[in-house]
Amino acid sequence: MSDPQTVSNAVAKLYDTYPFPPEPILDEPPPGYNWRWNWLAAYSFCTGRKPPKQDIRILDAGCGSGVGTEYLVHLNPQAQVVGIDLSSGTLEVAKERCQRSGADRVEFHHLSLYDVEQLRGEFDLINCVGVLHHLPDPIRGIQALAKKLAPGGLMHIFVYGELGRWEIRLMQKAIALLQNEKRGDYPDGVHVGRKIFASLPENNRLLKREKERWSMENQRDECFADMYVHPQEIDYNIDTLFELIDASGLEFIGFSNPSFWNLERLLGKAPELIERAEELSKRQNYRLIELLDPEVTHYEFFLGRPPITKADWSNDNALLSAIPELNPCIDGFPSKCVFNYDYQIINFSETEFEFLQKCDGNSTVAEILVEIQLGLDGVRTLMQQQLLILTPA
Repeated sequence: MSDPQTVSNAVAKLYDTYPFPPEPILDEPPPGYNWRWNWLAAYSFCTGRKPPKQDIRILDAGCGSGVGTEYLVHLNPQAQVVGIDLSSGTLEVAKERCQRSGADRVEFHHLSLYDVEQLRGEFDLINCVGVLHHLPDPIRGIQALAKKLAPGGLMHIFVYGELGRWEIRLMQKAIALLQNEKRGDYPDGVHVGRKIFASLPENNRLLKREKERWSMENQRDECFADMYVHPQEIDYNIDTLFELIDASGLEFIGFSNPSFWNLERLLGKAPELIERAEELSKRQNYRLIELLDPEVTHYEFFLGRPPITKADWSNDNALLSAIPELNPCIDGFPSKCVFNYDYQIINFSETEFEFLQKCDGNSTVAEILVEIQLGLDGVRTLMQQQLLILTPA
């Protein structure tokens, strides 16, 4: 299936048959948050400061059934959001989802990523989750999106990783072989795949991986079909990922799960190896980490279009004159025990808690420290944990 139009038609047919993601439609805003979709939190993560404006334009490129689109509208109350997708059936679900939850600052277009230039203007934030790896030509796709990113804008991307999806790829190929001439009949593919899993011995590697990692979500046929009978998938490793990124012409800002890409967690007991790794380039370090921990099922990262000004808070005076406020993606405050932006539990000391309570978006760090004996090192600790968003003086 090498013809791009044939591939696109097959992908559209899959999602017309099984709209994805199959999250329930609610008559209220969706629960919780994904900080990568919150402009304040994402911009601060990428630059270390509060964005200069919040009345932005956001593109959800390959919006599917609108799960991410809905969050983008509700988490960014001043933004105008546009969603595009290849599947008309899935778009209908997205429209209903957003209508029902009151996500009314959004417009949808039945459009391929390749044709995104047909949309007016540029976008400050482009979200492209789970899409590029399903394109016949991902490089053409990312280049088309890059042209629509405004100067100073951010792009959040999610693509599959080959190392952690090895068993999935084997299962995809097995289903395709057994389907034979029925390939493209997606309900039949789901039926065949479920029959295989039901028949495999308990100690089979594919079955064990499915049970330990995927079986809960794959109870739904939409998820099973997206994973095992998709007609088009390209999986990446660090080397091929950066070929894609370099082709975009944009700046790689960083992975949005930085704790995974920390070599200390793997080789911390061997400081001489950590020292050797310091001789490697950043990309070689990333490659080393995924080779040592081949659980990488996907890559999540931010790209940006220069000029992107990153704040430098190493200067004490700059930090003292900044205005801090709480990261909007924190759950449980005001309490000394909260979920942070990444849903990890954080416990505050009494002094940290008092400082955070004073972060009202009006007072400077210096003014708060007159009352609270936290010190600049304490403030920097809160910053490193993404608990604060700072506005420079």
